[in-house]
Amino acid sequence: MVTNGCDLRPPQVVGQPRVEVGGDDFRTFYTLVLVDPDAPSPSNPHLREYLHWLVTDIPGSTGASFGTEVVCYESPRPTMGIHRLVFVLFRQLGRQTVYAPGWRQNFITRDFAELYNLGSPVAAVYYNCQRESGTGGRRSVN
Repeated sequence: MVTNGCDLRPPQVVGQPRVEVGGDDFRTFYTLVLVDPDAPSPSNPHLREYLHWLVTDIPGSTGASFGTEVVCYESPRPTMGIHRLVFVLFRQLGRQTVYAPGWRQNFITRDFAELYNLGSPVAAVYYNCQRESGTGGRRSVN
């Protein structure tokens, strides 16, 4: 379970997450966005926001697996620093066709929401993720 600001290691986020959407009305649809605002590194986030996942038309009271995956899940692989991974949930006005952006880097959630008339987010949560120590980097030779 993800709680705001929790720490998850890369092996814990390899697989597509199971996301449940609240509500009790199957006729209400939601869009889920997962972005990394710290790509490629928190000190130089020139790829901000990096889009890791985009799912639309998620019926209320179900989960992301019941929606339309517009951009498939790509697990975070931070190479430097602590990255925030942010889930943002929007309520849609109804079913709609959403087109995949041509790239994942420099995705702007705010512009995306405006383009598809999604309004303000109805929910958001983030977790922290960083490269595990002992992987990559310099190695001493004996």
